[in-house]
Amino acid sequence: MDNKNNFKPYIPAEKVTPEITVTSIVMGIILAVVFGAANAYLGLRVGMTVSASIPAAVIAMGVIRIIMRRNSILESNVVQTIGSAGESLAAGAIFTLPALFLWAAEGKMDKPDLVEITLIALIGGLLGVFFMIPLRNALIVKEHGTLPYPEGTACAEVLLAGEKGGANAGTVFAGMGFAALFKFIIDGLKLVSGEISFRVKGFAGEIGTQIYPAVMSVGYICGARISSYMFAGGIVSWLVLIPMIVLFGSELTLYPGTAPIGEIFAESGASGIWSTYIRYIGAGALAAGGIISLVKSLPLIVKTFTGALKSMKGAGASSTERTARDINLKIVIVAILVLTVLIWLIPAIPVSLLGAFIIVIFGFFFATVSSRMVGLVGSSNNPVSGMAIATLLIATLILKVTGADGVDGMCSAIAIGSIICIVSAIAGDTSQDLKTGYILGATPKKQQTGEVVGVVASALAIGGTLYLLDSAWGFGSDELGAPQATLMKLIVEGVMGGDLPWVLVFIGVFIAVAVELIGIPVLPFAIGVYLPVQLNACIMVGGLIRLALDKIKGKKAEHKDEIVNDGILFCSGMIAGEGLVGILLALLAVFGVDKALNLSEKLGIPATVSDLGGLLLFALIVLTVLKFTVWKKRDKKV
Repeated sequence: MDNKNNFKPYIPAEKVTPEITVTSIVMGIILAVVFGAANAYLGLRVGMTVSASIPAAVIAMGVIRIIMRRNSILESNVVQTIGSAGESLAAGAIFTLPALFLWAAEGKMDKPDLVEITLIALIGGLLGVFFMIPLRNALIVKEHGTLPYPEGTACAEVLLAGEKGGANAGTVFAGMGFAALFKFIIDGLKLVSGEISFRVKGFAGEIGTQIYPAVMSVGYICGARISSYMFAGGIVSWLVLIPMIVLFGSELTLYPGTAPIGEIFAESGASGIWSTYIRYIGAGALAAGGIISLVKSLPLIVKTFTGALKSMKGAGASSTERTARDINLKIVIVAILVLTVLIWLIPAIPVSLLGAFIIVIFGFFFATVSSRMVGLVGSSNNPVSGMAIATLLIATLILKVTGADGVDGMCSAIAIGSIICIVSAIAGDTSQDLKTGYILGATPKKQQTGEVVGVVASALAIGGTLYLLDSAWGFGSDELGAPQATLMKLIVEGVMGGDLPWVLVFIGVFIAVAVELIGIPVLPFAIGVYLPVQLNACIMVGGLIRLALDKIKGKKAEHKDEIVNDGILFCSGMIAGEGLVGILLALLAVFGVDKALNLSEKLGIPATVSDLGGLLLFALIVLTVLKFTVWKKRDKKV
């Protein structure tokens, strides 16, 4: 179709090719569940998720074009559209819903049942899709030359490079295979240490690294800058704040600790000080970072929201042109109204009529903001957690003022925050996918239908995934720290009960403010303060590998873009592979089979040998990344 930019898609509007087929739906659902589960595991470990659009696209291209010998780029596009919905819904769910499990572990309430989790995820996901549909013409079509939508554009480029789809898909599958093997050796057979730490006598600080391919892959995909900000936050908390707390307060018993600081350090080391004190400082930094990101975006938010409302006047106009057909606006409005009533009426969702009203107002507002933000800065930099924090603060205050306090009020606040978080994540993902489709010449109505399919499939799977992970290790444990959900829990408890260690929280707030004033992006730094330094160091290793590949010179330089992109595909595969084995190990742990696999105890492997084996395995992980990037055989011609 033509617009003011005279843009013409790859597949013309008058040409009809297969899009929604049995193959695309089945493949898309499988990828939605796989990447949703993998990202749920990753997000609960490190507090961050990664986009699944590109790996889903290359797998679709590899299967449809190479294995099934069909040539339909729009069919592959529907696969990635459905598949990427799983990752986004998982991101929104794991940032908030584990708070309910944490309260259950404290004896404050019963565990949320599968029906409640599924319905919250399903309604949030559907609202995210339906809120985005009226915005497509304003954000995707009219601002095609203004909003780049980095992931959506990159995904379109991957699909257009169909001739290389098989090789690219092979890179993703190789990453999945290697990571699955490494993860099984570390956490299944336990032949080597998954984390190595170093201490200096007389100094309470600690440094070290984890040995996990998925964590390192996060650093590669995010790049050296973001990784370094996170690592800097870890250095501040583990090599500055912890030693200071031990040095000055060794004889003191300070809330929320129940024993002298020196005693806590003697029993649990630096990690004991981190869990007792530093995580509250990190929570304050994270909350401040989210709000700062939101405040900085206010001019853009206001412009986006007012512009979208104006453009919606013509959004329901019918069009005979295939590439301009959306799901009918009347159907969208009716669906939103029905979902709003269901939020209020369904007993499994602990939300009142007032809560349902808050969800619709904030949901549409943040869906608009999210859709615009990802167009400028990409999904990875979309301040979804900041939107969730703002929603939780306001919703919790409103609920408390109106008398809905206590455990019921806290559960209601988390349910509201969960739906808004999922709405924001899915709206951003939908806009990226629609951008991909716009460039390729997809039918918007069919893509939007694909998004709905992906949301339904992912919502049905996410509850079981959360229950499985919680049963195996428990949220808030060393294996699954659930940093974002713990933060949301602390915020709701703080507003409702006022019993937080506010001094520690405000120390984190002002650290975040200071960091922002000197020009450092506050959110990655704040995440670094909150997370264990060993995890941040592993992410930093991935960032350094990416930095080295970005600076390649000589004969390899002509293939630099290919090398870096191969690394992204391989690391995306490693994240999926480790996540899937993590889910498998969780299942084995629930049935008690994990102990039978533990060769470390059976063989009596000494800790020093296990640590040395971990370092050697980490070196092997790095070498596999190099093997599939800089050492990969390539054609002489670019």
